[in-house]
Amino acid sequence: MATSCDTENCTIEYELDKHLFPALYSILVVISIPTNIASLYVSCCQVKKKNELGIYLFSLSLADLLYTLTLPLWIYYAQNEDNWTLPSHLCTASVFLKYLNYYTSSGFLTCISIDRYLAVVHPMRFHCVRTRRVAFFVTVMVWVFEIVSNSKVLYEQDTFEEPFKGSNHTNHTFCYDTYPLKEWQANFNYYRVCMGFAVPLTIMLFCYQKIYQAVKNNQATEDRDKKKIKNLLLTIVVTFFLCFTPYHIVLLLRSIYEPCDCSFAERMYEPYRITTALTSVNCILDPLLYCFVSEAGRTDVQDMFRGCFSVSPSDVKQSQNIALSSSSQARTGKVPESATFLYNRELNLTNVGEEASFSL
Repeated sequence: MATSCDTENCTIEYELDKHLFPALYSILVVISIPTNIASLYVSCCQVKKKNELGIYLFSLSLADLLYTLTLPLWIYYAQNEDNWTLPSHLCTASVFLKYLNYYTSSGFLTCISIDRYLAVVHPMRFHCVRTRRVAFFVTVMVWVFEIVSNSKVLYEQDTFEEPFKGSNHTNHTFCYDTYPLKEWQANFNYYRVCMGFAVPLTIMLFCYQKIYQAVKNNQATEDRDKKKIKNLLLTIVVTFFLCFTPYHIVLLLRSIYEPCDCSFAERMYEPYRITTALTSVNCILDPLLYCFVSEAGRTDVQDMFRGCFSVSPSDVKQSQNIALSSSSQARTGKVPESATFLYNRELNLTNVGEEASFSL
């Protein structure tokens, strides 16, 4: 799509990209893949327990995992001084999955917020809404809505060959991001800032404020549990705010002032790239927040590791030794203390505060 004005290409120094993104994205790949796989397992456990939140958590982790798989392409791109030498369809797919991750994450976090609002603030109502069937339907709708909303990048031109004013003065092929912004990119960004960020943030703030008031006024909840819920609510909101707010503020400023203005594009380059990197951290914070900060989530992860290592060769040897000692215990009718502990731990029901903490 042609822009409404013609400007010369901006002079951008890409040293920041060469150092920032390979280092950060490599760390994210190492952490995100195992944590999101564990998160997928935890969410499946929650679905089996008839917890509708597991469906939202599963989709959240799946979106993070799909985005993580594109990070090696962005590492290569940054190391190559933002020169896309791979097939153009890989650029399109990578850009699409990046924005799909950003805004499906916002969508599913909003769904979780609304679900918890209905469960805590209106516990005796809306039972028909808080079911796995409804959660599955809503999840499909979120996926379809975000895929359609971000499909514009699939049929717009995503690679741009422009003169590169670097040391070798050769042409570069840029992937999606151009300086200055194209007109269609700026117009599309207005929609993203509004529907992908401002609306979800407003809903989450409303839901969590109502949830905290309900918990604070609940005499049946212990002070320790109230503090735990308060800290978790604050962590979730602050994490979302820090990951997405700086990026969308910069995106909005670029969309308003940058088209046809190279000087503004050059000033905003570093803030834009730094906030882009900050937004990517979201792919490891989601599973850490929702699956590892609660006793229920940690227990499911521990169960997964126990299942993975329960048939190791060393365990076979140990089982033979245990068998010799268990015969004497069987004659006396005693059960090993460790087995009793594990059994009780599996059957232990979490208290109200812990259940609310995991659900939030």
